[in-house]
This record gives sequence, C-alpha cells and structure tokens, in this order.
Amino acid sequence: MSAPVFRTLLSRSVPLRPWNFGGLHRRWLGSGGSTMPREELESLVKQHKVVVFIKGTPAQPMCGFSNAVVQILRMHGVQEYGAHNVLENQDLRQGIKDYSNWPTIPQVYMNGEFVGGCDILLQMHQNGDLVEELKKLGLRSVLEDAKQSQEEK
Repeated sequence: MSAPVFRTLLSRSVPLRPWNFGGLHRRWLGSGGSTMPREELESLVKQHKVVVFIKGTPAQPMCGFSNAVVQILRMHGVQEYGAHNVLENQDLRQGIKDYSNWPTIPQVYMNGEFVGGCDILLQMHQNGDLVEELKKLGLRSVLEDAKQSQEEK
C-alpha cells in the first residue's frame, strides 16, 4: 500500500462504535452493574467455611492467579470448600466484584467474610496467618502438622 493511500485511509473520519454483543460488552468491561441479587451473592459466600470465586474450576483453573489460590489451599490440605467459576456466568463475575468492592478475580472468603485475592492469600500463607485463620474456622492445616513433626525431631 502506498503512503498517500495509507494516509487517506487514516484521515477518514469514521465514527467508532463499541462492539455490542447484546449489551454484554458493558458487563465484560466492568462498566455496568450486576443483575445478580446481593442476597444470592451473600448466600454463595456463606455456603462453606471457605469459598473461592475463580476463573475455571479447582481441577482446571483457567488463569495463573486462580491456580495459585487452588494450590495454596491444596498445600494446607483444605479440600472442602466452595468454588465458583466466574467464567460461566458474567453476572456472577461482575456481581462478586461489586459485592466485595474488589476489582479482580480470584476472590477468597472465609466464614462469609471477604479475605482478598491471590496476593493476600499468598501473603497470609507466607507469614503464617493462613494457618491461624484456618484454625479459627475449625480447619487444621497440614502444614501445621508438618511443622510440629519437625520440631519434635
């Protein structure tokens, strides 16, 4: 393509319109509100002692941050927890962000209370706070057992 033709194409005034997939673009970009009722979200976060909202499933996380959350819980031996795949439901994806006032996924809840995302859970794991929080829930971390057995040696 010659330079004059290319410049002509660039100089055309074409109104840009956002992609519209039946209004879904607003929810995907996070600019629209959720249609998921707050009561329903509250019910989800209180379903189990530990609840995560991730991209994918615990068996097949679809992003590195969701995978990290799953791996941290696995390292602590937390096997029974509620997991919700936000990729299956855009209302859930935006709704949980609105509910927690936290802009990213994954999100972790313990005893119905928002804990944070991957970075917070990783920090809690590294500084030992996660073991203590799990104790408060009546869950024993397998890392605590490993630590005690090493101390006994």
